[in-house]
Amino acid sequence: MISILIYILIMLIVLSLVWWIITQLPLPAPAKQIAVVVIVVICVIFLIYLLLPLAGSSPGLHSFPR
Repeated sequence: MISILIYILIMLIVLSLVWWIITQLPLPAPAKQIAVVVIVVICVIFLIYLLLPLAGSSPGLHSFPR
């Protein structure tokens, strides 16, 4: 369980760094919005990937010790 929390913490640190970089770049508004949406979608997919084995579904993804 602690390893999942560490993965989530690292993911949030990386996400916040990428988010900050996107806000600092002089991109036009539509490109900036698309980049933010892509970042959020990647984050959600990664969270689902991490939390799905805890729900007892898809044991083939990876097994964390319970």
